[in-house]
Amino acid sequence: MEKNSTWLTAFLWIGVLALPGALAGEAASPRYAVVRASPDGIGKAYMGREIAQVMSYHGAPWLERTERMEEERPDSVLAMLDLKPGMTVADVGAGSGYYSWRMGERVGSGGTVYAVDIQPEMIKVLRRQMSQRGAANVKALLGTATDPRLPAGKLDLALMVDVYHEFEYPYEMLAAIARALKPGGRLVFVEYRANDPAVPIKALHTMTEAQVREEAALHPLEWLRTESNLPWQHVIVFRRK
Repeated sequence: MEKNSTWLTAFLWIGVLALPGALAGEAASPRYAVVRASPDGIGKAYMGREIAQVMSYHGAPWLERTERMEEERPDSVLAMLDLKPGMTVADVGAGSGYYSWRMGERVGSGGTVYAVDIQPEMIKVLRRQMSQRGAANVKALLGTATDPRLPAGKLDLALMVDVYHEFEYPYEMLAAIARALKPGGRLVFVEYRANDPAVPIKALHTMTEAQVREEAALHPLEWLRTESNLPWQHVIVFRRK
């Protein structure tokens, strides 16, 4: 576990060098505070937590590691989502598309998966992976730090796996995702569980259920349920009001 954690840290340090500037020189929003940067953070706080460093596209091979099947059990996660053929869904912070093509299989040729990332280099990786898998219903979208550029009012579901804690502008991103959901559409957070000694992940890359629910409460989102039966993560589900 420690080896994986060390490898991940190296990729995160590469990624933070590319951040668009959330430190003292940035015009601060009242929502955000400048703090002393911790080794795994960016020196910017939101609702009492420091925002974590983003993973660089150089970490794409780590996203495809074989151990991830056992660590995260993606098939179990997707079973919880109850995806149906014909749905329009999004994988926000899609990275290499690890979940995107799996979602594509479940929504079928009549459905659409918008796979969003903010790094152009990662979008190239994602498109290559989707082409190799023949995932024609997965559409790669290059978003920004404040906007995933999803179509308004179109999504049945949006999924975020191990990424929300890295959003440089979490308020703006959640607002944009909420706008993209249909009434009754679902938003799903998959995050490493904080304060769990069994989870071998650095603290800033974990979140409590309470943190997620508090931040989601600022938006037209209603909590539905939380699933905590994965090895390291919990799945927190909201519905668009």
